[in-house]
This record gives sequence, C-alpha cells and structure tokens, in this order.
Amino acid sequence: MAKQNYKEALQNDIFEIISRSSEELGLGSYVIGGFVRDFILKRGTHKDIDVVAIGSGIELAKQVSKNIKGNPKVQIFKTYGTAMLKYKDMEIEFVGARKESYNKDSRNPVVEDGTLEDDQNRRDFTINALALDLNKLNFGDLLDPFNGIQDLNSKIIRTPLNPDITYSDDPLRMLRAIRFATQLGFRIEDQSLKAITRNNERIKIITNERIVTELHKILESDVPSIGFLLLEKTGLLKYFLPELTALKGIDEIEGQRHKDNFYHTLEVVDNICKYTDDVWLRWAALLHDIGKAPTKKFHKKIGWTFHGHEFKGSKMVYHLFKRLKMPLNDKMKFVQKMVLMSSRPIILAEDMVTDSAVRRLVFDAGDYVEDLMTLCEADITTKNPKKFKRYHNNFKIVREKIVEVEERDHIRNFQPPVTGEEIMKTFNLKPSKEIGIIKERIKEAILEGVIPNEYEAAYELMLKEGEKLGLKKVNSKQ
Repeated sequence: MAKQNYKEALQNDIFEIISRSSEELGLGSYVIGGFVRDFILKRGTHKDIDVVAIGSGIELAKQVSKNIKGNPKVQIFKTYGTAMLKYKDMEIEFVGARKESYNKDSRNPVVEDGTLEDDQNRRDFTINALALDLNKLNFGDLLDPFNGIQDLNSKIIRTPLNPDITYSDDPLRMLRAIRFATQLGFRIEDQSLKAITRNNERIKIITNERIVTELHKILESDVPSIGFLLLEKTGLLKYFLPELTALKGIDEIEGQRHKDNFYHTLEVVDNICKYTDDVWLRWAALLHDIGKAPTKKFHKKIGWTFHGHEFKGSKMVYHLFKRLKMPLNDKMKFVQKMVLMSSRPIILAEDMVTDSAVRRLVFDAGDYVEDLMTLCEADITTKNPKKFKRYHNNFKIVREKIVEVEERDHIRNFQPPVTGEEIMKTFNLKPSKEIGIIKERIKEAILEGVIPNEYEAAYELMLKEGEKLGLKKVNSKQ
C-alpha cells in the first residue's frame, strides 16, 4: 500500500518547530491520537496535541520551548514522564515512547521505554493509534499499523490488541469506547462490545472522578441515549448509576401497567439536548425521575402511583453527587431544584392556569424558571400526535402567562416590600417568630393576588396582621 501523507494537517508552525527540535536532539517524534483522528474526520481543529518522542519527551518539550519566542513555560510531570507547554491556543503534551504492563488491582501501568510500535500497541483504539511523522525526511507520513483509517471510514471502534486485555488492563477504556461511539456516531466492534460486558466489573477500580468525566462527555454529545443504552447493555451502568437502572422494566398487576421510566428518561435527555448545551440541565433531565423507583406503588382503584417522587428524587440527587464525588455546590442545588419542581409546570399545563399558580411557580423557580420550562417540555414523550400537540400548546399558554405575570407583578426573586427590620421598628419587637409570621402572610397575599406587590398595600397588611397577633404600633411609618 502506498504511503499516505498528511502534510496539510501540519501547517501550523508548531509542528515545524517540534520537527527542528527533534533533529537538534537526534530523536524521532510523532504527533499521535485525537489530533490526527479529528483532522481526518474533519471535526475541526483539535487544540490538545499529543507528541511521542523516541527518547525523552521532557527533553523534547524543553528544546521546543527554547525554539519558541518568549520560551513558554514547560510543565513537567515527572511521575508520568510527561511535559506540557502552551503555544497560542494549543496545549501540547510530550511523552517518551513507552510500553506498559499492568497488575490486576490498578489501572496505573508499569512503564518502560519503548519504540513507536510499543507506544501504538498501548493505545486504546485503532482510531487513536494513528500517528503522523514529524521527522524531516518523512514529514507528514501516516503510520497506521492497525488499519485505523479503515475503521474511521467504517465508523468502527476497535481495540488494537485483544479487547479483553485492553479493557482489563485499563477499565476506563470501556467508558471511553462508549463515549467515542456516542460522540462520533460509531459502532463498537462486536468482539470489543462483548469484551466490555465480560469485563464490566473491572470498572470498580476506576475513580469516580474519571467516571464522571466520561459521563459528562456522553451527556454533552448530541444524542446521549446512545451512550446510556450501551452502558446499560454492557452492564456498566449499574456500578455507578444504579438509580437509573432501577427505573428499567414495566410491572403489570391486574392488567394495569406503567411506562418504562428508564427509556422514557433517555428520551427526555435526547429531547432537552436539542434546546440546551447546559450539562447541568442535561443532568437534571437524566435524574428527573430517579425518585420513581422507590416511590412506586400499586392501588387497586387508581393503578400505579409515584407520589412524592420529585421530593424523593431531589434528596437522592445529593447522595448521588456525593457518592460520585461531583461538586456539592450551586450546580448540585440547581439539579436538585429542577428535579424537585419537574412536575409543577406539567400540573399547570393540565389545569386552568391561574395567576396565583403562575406567581408561585415563578417565585419558587426564580432565575431558573426558563430552565424548568425547557425540562418540562422535553418531558413530553407521548407518541399520540393529538396529545403531543395539546401538551405543547398548553405549555405555550403557561409561558405566555409567566411573561404576563412577571411584567405585572415582578415576582421573580422578590422580597416582600416590607422588611423584617421595619416590622421590628413598627411594633418595637426584638427578633421573634411574629416577624416571620407577618412576612409570610404578606408574601402569601402577594402570591395569591390578594394585594399587589407594592409597598403601600404591604404596609397596610402588616398593620392588620400585627393587630391580629396582639401587637401595637409604636413608630410612625418610615
């Protein structure tokens, strides 16, 4: 077969600098992995570049820095024998060619110096083992020992060596296979897919942080259900998201059934991806029904129920985030809030939409009311065209009502017009439960539309509520 050359991939001056630096040190160098793969797939410019040196990657990085104006800082990671420097908008990582051997209890290999062939053998997939020669004589030549180009053209994920060894050595590769299949729309080769299923228990040695990184990338893809269906099919999902696998299956009693909430969830996730790139809103879609498994009950008169599943689900979000070592911060609270409120707009859309109900929705959702509406519209998965149209029309009415109420009543993130401090001054109170009672009654009156969201009306109500509580006004109005 004639050599394929991809000099056009190496137009950026950094590759010429690496080539010259390699020659000065008398060692070979190659760009390998994602940069090469994505160039051939025409997926845009890959900003992370992996360079393999036949010798010391750290020394090559230092030499490259010397040959760049301004001598960018070289970050050295001695533990891994790698170095990284930033050039323009790219991050270039340098590593010496190596061969690896693993023990059963760790994904961290024993590393020895090796050849380019050794380095390509240790790669996870044939499409990531593609390398371009940076040496002056063969600059741009493609080195493809495992027919990676053929797999790119056939849209196949395949391991360079025996898949059982590849996945058992580093079980994270099982998640990466599924992630690449999801991102690229590729098919995992049959033997490789079977090997993932055989080795799925090995995922237990992978840290939760690394698992979450892959889950994020699956969720950030155009059709995440591809990945989650593969995770479930191979038996991986139950090891890190058992809350999802618990939703799988349909129970039937006395001829009454419920929908399969696992497949419904994946439909919701795919739906929401058409309207938002926010990975945390996508997480909310993934987790919005996790409370249904523990709250599922059958009643002879009304059939299957999931009462309180939103509240239960929001509590489960915290435990799930904690277990997976995900951030227990505002991102987690946002997902909790979306799960907790996920049925509220649906109920409004089914009933006559009252101003007070919309005011409460806007007040409780605050700045996230748009996200909540996006989630609820994604939750419409009925296959009945009439119902589908009716539900969307109802949500359109709710959206219009939200705009109308918000413009008129300014409810979003509102604070009662009368402050706790003014209540204390008016009735000469120290901090006490009466202040909270009065503030709550003013808030309720505004949300119910009994009084407008204005100071004068709120002040008058404060006086009336204070009188009911036996309080006497001592100060004049501020």
